[in-house]
Amino acid sequence: MDIVSLLIACLVTAISLLIISKLPTGVEIDSFEKALVSAVVFGILNALLKPILDVLALPITILTLGVFAVVVNAIIFGLAAAWVTGFRLRWGFWSALIGSIALGFVNSLIYKLLGTLT
Repeated sequence: MDIVSLLIACLVTAISLLIISKLPTGVEIDSFEKALVSAVVFGILNALLKPILDVLALPITILTLGVFAVVVNAIIFGLAAAWVTGFRLRWGFWSALIGSIALGFVNSLIYKLLGTLT
């Protein structure tokens, strides 16, 4: 992955987090700068911690036919919110669960729009 793709991914995630914070998901972000920092922290956690959690949760994920992978994503989302000031989850785990699902949808929509523009 080149640096331009990494920067685009970071910007798309930050914009997605801002959009999610405007929806009734229980996710609150103070500013675009906080969203950008949150996107970077979220990306680092996804790169470093998520593979470990995926391996540890593999038996449960298999038993639930992949549904538990959504819970792993919510854990990563919640950790990012816990580590960044200005990024809050109003309803705790439920906001993390709703927010991580919404982040996947909004990211997909933005990437789809970017794909048709280029």
